[in-house]
Amino acid sequence: MTARPGRPAGPHGTGPASAHPQRTGPAHRASARPERDGPLAGLRVLDLATLFAGPLAATMLGDFGAEVIKVEHPAKPDPSRGHGPSKDGVGLWWKLLGRNKHTITLDLSKRGGRATLLRLAATADVIVENFRPGTLEKWDLGWDELSAANPRLLLARVTAFGQFGPYAHRPGFGTLAEAMSGFAAVTGEPDAPPVLPPFGLADSIAGLATAYAVMTALRARDRTGEGQVIDMAIIEPILTVLGPQPIWYDQLGHVQPRTGNRSANNAPRNTYRTADGSWVAVSTSAQSIAERVMRLVGRPDLIDEPWFATGADRARHADVLDEAVGSWIARHDRTEVLEAFEKAEAAVAPVQDVRDVMTDPQYAALDTVTTLDDPDLGPLRMQNVLFRLSGTPGAIHWAGRPHGADTERVLTELGLTGAEIGALRAEGAL
Repeated sequence: MTARPGRPAGPHGTGPASAHPQRTGPAHRASARPERDGPLAGLRVLDLATLFAGPLAATMLGDFGAEVIKVEHPAKPDPSRGHGPSKDGVGLWWKLLGRNKHTITLDLSKRGGRATLLRLAATADVIVENFRPGTLEKWDLGWDELSAANPRLLLARVTAFGQFGPYAHRPGFGTLAEAMSGFAAVTGEPDAPPVLPPFGLADSIAGLATAYAVMTALRARDRTGEGQVIDMAIIEPILTVLGPQPIWYDQLGHVQPRTGNRSANNAPRNTYRTADGSWVAVSTSAQSIAERVMRLVGRPDLIDEPWFATGADRARHADVLDEAVGSWIARHDRTEVLEAFEKAEAAVAPVQDVRDVMTDPQYAALDTVTTLDDPDLGPLRMQNVLFRLSGTPGAIHWAGRPHGADTERVLTELGLTGAEIGALRAEGAL
């Protein structure tokens, strides 16, 4: 398995605690052993969700030791299995999103599927689902039935708009949240259309928020002994990430405009092209950094301008500052720029695509993109677990498994007999 401890892991992904978590050795490769360690060991999560926020939350719980059972429709697997590029017919996105999950099939609309889910729910700590509001209730699998089967259960309901309100029953995806929240309105150049991200931004933020909500609710259960419902609307976490826009508007009537790569709060802040055709990003959120940049590019005279003293005033003179910084950067290749900024202790980073990310020395030192052995594809590189814990690390035990691969084993361990499993198959519930 690939572990993410505070220091290079031993053969089971655990290492001595460190006051300053770091990883200096090569990644350990994954094995398909079913047992788990990690701080969430002993937690059972049923992942009923698809595309992408709910499943991502379950993935993050599994990364730190939770036993995650992915429940998919027998004939309609999670669409992430077919999203994006594939290799040898194997969906690569699924390999990431489905990691550390046992996969079973179950048609919840069938009588046997409903009964089996209730049996599973009685053994679980968390269910994550993202059906449109009312769908589970239609199958007699709403909160009343689930909590009756297990009063300690947490039900995380992840939908576009939440469980109530005028939009609750509309179909929706993260793209709509990116539009509704104000993200698209402030993204892009001032004279260009609003820009949507070319990846699942709102879904990913909601996945992070859902994992946090689950942990919060588990802590509450420690005190009360009772489960509860988590109502996660994908349109909400992204609004929090966007910062103080609502309070600015409430108190000042201020509407943040599109500013491209520039900021209304500091300057210079932009991307700049180097002599060898690469790009770098510069940020000067701190006054001291802005002054260092001006000295570096040979324009210390600008520091003495009255307007240079605050970030907001510098932003109003961004044309002058961009010209000073951009013209200097344009005369040097990327390596020279990065070295000069580092020597000056000024903030800069290369604008990287995924090819650069895969070879970046800082990401390599952190083992951010790690390697594991996959039975379908062999050596496989993917993002590591989200953070390092010095004493109870997370780990990647395996990448996403085939559709229904663990159905027989999970249901047998649940106590179903061969005859019962056969009856479920005959009903079409598996």
